[in-house]
Amino acid sequence: MTYSPAGLEMTKFFEGCRLKAYQDQGGVWTIGFGHTAGVKEGDTCTQEQAEEWLKDELERASDFVCNSLDVELTQGQLDALTDFVYNLGPRAFKYSTLRSLIQSGQMERAAEEFLRCNHVNGKVVAGLTRRREAEKAMFEGRGWR
Repeated sequence: MTYSPAGLEMTKFFEGCRLKAYQDQGGVWTIGFGHTAGVKEGDTCTQEQAEEWLKDELERASDFVCNSLDVELTQGQLDALTDFVYNLGPRAFKYSTLRSLIQSGQMERAAEEFLRCNHVNGKVVAGLTRRREAEKAMFEGRGWR
């Protein structure tokens, strides 16, 4: 199973695309659709480069999700978790309550767990709240919109 077009649409919607480097809400230099590796102030990229980074990073995030779990996932669950890993990073998922709940088959509780991950530097961020609600809906098979 791979990341779906619906998942890609969700990630693009929440990340947006900027072709000039900017600092995200956590102060991390970012470019394209949330690309952070090696980004520094003043960097620019093309739309094509942003799309390529996104494709590569989502593939790695999806592979990480699949390799981190011993349970079968639905397409919506894979999409939600891939977006989550793309946004927060693999380490956050690896040691998360969300992952533990999924591993133990507690899917309803796992879906609720998305909503707890909406903070930057200890403060609730409205955009992250909306993203986690969309991921939860996708995880539950309801689509993200």
